[in-house]
Amino acid sequence: MFYLNKLRAVLLALAMLAMTATAAQAATKIHWYGQSAFKIVTPSGGVILIDPWLTVPTNPDKDSIAKLGRVDYILISHGHFDHVGNAVEIAKKTGAELVASADLVRNLVAVAGYPKDKVMAAYMGGTVDLPKAGARVTLVNAIHGSDLSLPKPPEGGPATVAGGNPVGFVLQIKDGPTIYHTGDTDVFTDMKLIPQFFKVDLMLACIGGNYTMDPVRAALAVKFVNPKHVIPMHYGTFPVLAGTPAQFKAALDKRGLGKRMIAMKPGEDLAF
Repeated sequence: MFYLNKLRAVLLALAMLAMTATAAQAATKIHWYGQSAFKIVTPSGGVILIDPWLTVPTNPDKDSIAKLGRVDYILISHGHFDHVGNAVEIAKKTGAELVASADLVRNLVAVAGYPKDKVMAAYMGGTVDLPKAGARVTLVNAIHGSDLSLPKPPEGGPATVAGGNPVGFVLQIKDGPTIYHTGDTDVFTDMKLIPQFFKVDLMLACIGGNYTMDPVRAALAVKFVNPKHVIPMHYGTFPVLAGTPAQFKAALDKRGLGKRMIAMKPGEDLAF
């Protein structure tokens, strides 16, 4: 009987280790390149890039594009260069499908050369299924600009074309977290609507200031959205983006939300 009980204990321990290993393998993996650029690997193995400026100066890995393997979807919040980033190059390398506002999609194809057979367009409030990643994404409002820079502007002509309205993304991952990427935005009261429709596990919040909300205003946005965790982004790339994670943490602490912040460095990974 002693040996039988011991065998059962060993088998139970092995089963628990197997379950732990399976859970670890099934985690959603998040990689931050810097600025607003993230790679998200879902539990099903799908790969999603958001605002893929992989050559952002703060990214310590200068071979990030060359090292990319599978990419299923690219989400672009608006037309500015630091968010469109390397999307066209990556799409031609990987066959990734684009998700963005309809106006931005139109001009990314027309003037930037994004493959026209690899696009999915929507507007605020629209939801797009991402079956290759076991996910779906809803476009939500953002307050910012969205002009798209022309690769080769005509002499004496405009340097940009319309990029439509800027957006944020709420990404719902099967067997994984719900992630809200704010895009570039100021805080606005309609952020209070997001938790009416989604239970946000992780918020990726711009904090740099000047072109977006600063740490104090971003802390109010966290209060409105009420995520379980928040990662600051879009700071430190240029001197004008002067907001810091320390300032953000202090502003969150004043609202009793400081423990929700997770500070990442460019090039780091997080399993969620």
